Amino acid sequence: MGDLPDAGEGKRGVDGHLGYLLRQAAHAHRQHVEQRLGDLGLTLPQFSVLTMLAAYPGHSSADLARLALVTPQTMSVIVANLLKAGLIARTPHRVHGRIQTIALTDAGEAMIKAAKKRVYALEAEMLADLAPETQAAIRRWLTRIAQPETE
Repeated sequence: MGDLPDAGEGKRGVDGHLGYLLRQAAHAHRQHVEQRLGDLGLTLPQFSVLTMLAAYPGHSSADLARLALVTPQTMSVIVANLLKAGLIARTPHRVHGRIQTIALTDAGEAMIKAAKKRVYALEAEMLADLAPETQAAIRRWLTRIAQPETE
């Protein structure tokens, strides 16, 4: 048995399968983000939920699960932890009483502001050696492959 290749080598490099390379990059991104957010006590999924709440306030847990790309079960754990930390609050939906909407608290607003600074600085570092046109092409490509296929 030989040594396993490091990221960027062999099938973990430019000769690798696209799906694997995307997954490998996402895994590395998560590790880097969580290192930057560690002392804030925030995980990448929590950061994603807070970011989505800042952009789209007043949605339900089910809506947030779809936006943050997590299962409803995972979202319930994330919401419980964010509630316990005082970063979000629930209120009854104004029309559908059984549905609860979620919004950032003042502490949540402060947390997402601090966290975004760190994550956006990391993203700027990741893109630093790429021309703006290349960055735009990568964003378009990633967006396109995430969109549902139409037939």
